[in-house]
Parts: sequence; structure tokens; C-alpha cells
Amino acid sequence: MRIVAGEYRGRRLQSPGWDGLRPTSDRLRETLFNIVGPSIAGARVLDGYAGTGAIGIEALSRGAAQVTFVDRDHRARRLIEANLLQLGLSAANERVIIRADFMTAAREHAERSFDLIMLDPPYAHDSAAQALAAAAPLAGGATRIVVEHASRFPPPAAASGWQLRRTVKAGDSALSFYEPA
Repeated sequence: MRIVAGEYRGRRLQSPGWDGLRPTSDRLRETLFNIVGPSIAGARVLDGYAGTGAIGIEALSRGAAQVTFVDRDHRARRLIEANLLQLGLSAANERVIIRADFMTAAREHAERSFDLIMLDPPYAHDSAAQALAAAAPLAGGATRIVVEHASRFPPPAAASGWQLRRTVKAGDSALSFYEPA
């Protein structure tokens, strides 16, 4: 895995050393950020189900002001920390790592608001809808939510005040973009 663009372009990230983690491919991350475009500069980003932290780190590389990483696995937290340190970054106010299940973290941090919420839940039939519903309280009026999911499972057309605006497929994966209804 590598950073696709921005300040850390071309820098490699450590990959997980255990089964069960499915990092977002470089190609899919590039597609995501090409669609989000320059709105990432200065944005507050939530990388839910963060795994390696590649999405949030890509956002930092492209000028995000603040990134919050959420993952329940202690190994993922260590991997995110290692990837940040490898780039000369540390967990600070601009880079927060929360070790918790996403649903729990969303409830406990509902007072926070993000400009971009990126969710990569497990590829199960209803996980995209559950993640979208949990993320709704973390969103402001101009927030965009992007859910990565298995392309074989259609994304919900709407949920918790969010409307599907676009879905982009790449192999077994898809990105669905939501905006306030």
C-alpha cells in the first residue's frame, strides 16, 4: 500500500500481518479522493473501520485539517500509529485514534461533527446500512458520507436522513456517496 497523492505521495504504508483485514486498494482510494476533490483541504475527516489508517492518512496527505481514526482491533490501532510515525506524524489533536467498535464510538462522540465520513464496514449484506445509520449523528449540514461495500450488495438508497447520490464500482468493491436528503 502506498499514499496516492499529496504531501506524502508515493510513501509506503505498513500492511496488516493478520487475516481478516481488507485494506482499501490504492486504486479505490484514488477514485474516492478524485471524486471528493479539493473539498478535502481543511476538512475534518472520520475514518471509520480504519484498519491500516490508509484512508485517513491519504486525507492528511491531501490537506485534511483533522482526522479521527476508529477501529476496534488493538492491532489496527498499533498499525495506524506505526503508519503515522513512519510519515513523521503522531497521534495529536489533528490525528485522533479511537479504539472502539464504530457503533459505540459514534454514540460516545455524537457531539463531534465531520465534513467527510468514510466508512469501510465488513462486507456483509446489511453492514453498509447499519454503518450509515450510526454515522448520521456525527454529520453536519454539509457532510458527505462515503461507504465502501461489496459491489454484490446494493447500497441503501436512503437512511437516517441521507440520500444516495452516486455509487462507483471497482471489482468486488464499491463506494457509495451520500449527502443530506
